[in-house]
Amino acid sequence: MGLSVFLLVVCYGLYVTQAQGNNDNQKTCCLSDTCSLAKELVSIGEKLGTMVEKQGTMGDNLRLMETRLQTSEKEVEELKQIIGGQPKVAFSAALRESGNGDTGPFHINTPLQYKKVFSNTGNCYNPATGIFTATVKGMYYFRFTTMNNQANPPSSVVSLTKNGQSLATVWDHGSTDTNDSGSNAVVISLEVGDNVYVELWAKKLVYEDSNLYLTTFSGFLLFAM
Repeated sequence: MGLSVFLLVVCYGLYVTQAQGNNDNQKTCCLSDTCSLAKELVSIGEKLGTMVEKQGTMGDNLRLMETRLQTSEKEVEELKQIIGGQPKVAFSAALRESGNGDTGPFHINTPLQYKKVFSNTGNCYNPATGIFTATVKGMYYFRFTTMNNQANPPSSVVSLTKNGQSLATVWDHGSTDTNDSGSNAVVISLEVGDNVYVELWAKKLVYEDSNLYLTTFSGFLLFAM
C-alpha cells in the first residue's frame, strides 16, 4: 500500500506540472493519460506487494519444513537404536593382572581398580580408575564377587556404588575356614555420565590368587531407554 500511494503522488505531480504549461484541451488529455498511467502503476505496486507477501509465506513454510525434517531425523535415530541399532555395552574384569595377593587395607573407602580386563565392549569401563561410566541411557545389570584369604586374618567388605551411593554389599569376616567367596548383583537404570564402581571399605581387604580364585566386576546394558 505504501508503494501505491507513492506512485499516485508522483503521477499527480506530473499532472500538475503538465497542466500549468498547456491549454484546457491538453489538460484534459494529460489528465486522462496520467490517470491511466497511475492505474497501471498502482496495479504493478499491488502485484509487487502480493509477491512480497507470498515470498514471506514461502519463507515461513521453508522454516517449518526444516523444523519437521530435524524432528524426523531425531526420530529415525531413536528408532535405529530400538530396531537393529541397539548399542552394545558389556565388560568384565578381575582385580589382579597376575599372581597372588591382597588389595588393601586403605585408610579410607577406595574404588577397586580391576586391571585384568576380559572384555570391554563399548569402552565404558576404565581399568585405570575401576569406574564404569554410562554412555547410553538404559537399564544395566552389574555383578561383583569378592575373595577372602584367611591368612591375615582378613575382613572383607565391598559395595557396589553408583555416583557415590552404595547399592549392594558383600561382607565376610575370617573364621575357621581357609577362604571365602561372596557375590551380589543389581539391575539399575543409568543416565549418560553416571558412574558405577566397587568400593573397598576402609581398613578392609580382598584377595585374589593365581588359581583363578578371582575378585571380579562385570556388567552389561540390558536395553536402552
